[in-house]
Amino acid sequence: MKKILFIVSEWGYWGEELIGPLEACDAQGYEITFATPTGKKPTPLAVSMQPGFIDPPLGRSVTSEYYAQKTKEIDESDRLENPKSLADWLPWRAYPSSAKYLRDMEAYYNKLDNIIQKELVEYDALVIVGGSGALVDLANNQRVHDLVLSFYQLNKPIAAECYGVSCLAFARDFREKKSIIWGKHVTGHPIDYDYLDDTGFEGFHAVDGSNHGFGDGYINFGAPFYPLEFILRDAVGPDGSYTGRVGHVTSVIVDYPFITSRSTASSAECGEKLVEVLEKGLQRYNW
Repeated sequence: MKKILFIVSEWGYWGEELIGPLEACDAQGYEITFATPTGKKPTPLAVSMQPGFIDPPLGRSVTSEYYAQKTKEIDESDRLENPKSLADWLPWRAYPSSAKYLRDMEAYYNKLDNIIQKELVEYDALVIVGGSGALVDLANNQRVHDLVLSFYQLNKPIAAECYGVSCLAFARDFREKKSIIWGKHVTGHPIDYDYLDDTGFEGFHAVDGSNHGFGDGYINFGAPFYPLEFILRDAVGPDGSYTGRVGHVTSVIVDYPFITSRSTASSAECGEKLVEVLEKGLQRYNW
């Protein structure tokens, strides 16, 4: 039985972007492990459970009855209750100002190599779920980067959706500092789809330390922190390419080992292509 590791933000994931690839993996009987940055149960974005929600840039509904219901069901179930904590599982790289920097870095690499050889080798693929929350705790999360680099080292598929694709752009060997997708063909959230306002985050976090969200459970950060399209265009370099496929309903690109997905509507296709990569050896798609 194949084992798949799903990484989900604690600051708001888009329901369909979890359900799409998850249903494809469940249909194959794959064993699923969920992980979040600190082991908290992830919170779905409310609008991804609101049938008929109109996405401002697209001017059409992006939340169907089906995915709204499926997102509610998984949120109300115990399936996401006890995700693996990346903070407890993976080491944190030492600061250069550490008094024993070289010894700390040796310990970091020794622990990480041990996890790769004894634990990550048991997994068959990595999935990074999209949604605005990925901007907060996945994009620049060193432990997420280490997972991406480790799966790449093991030559295993890595699927990333929407803002989750940012993790691929920022995942770099600490010594070389060149993006892991340099020279690759990818898709991801295009600037045409970026909100001008109401980029929202939801989760267990609150300034008073309670687990009731941001006061009323939601916070609006206006526009996204950064235009992902520009970052991806730079990250792939002159020999790679970013393709938004704006005007097409979906956009999924496979350039092994990466499966990248543009946004919500592409989620099911992302799952389908991940299965094709695992079961049929698909190496290239849509470029």
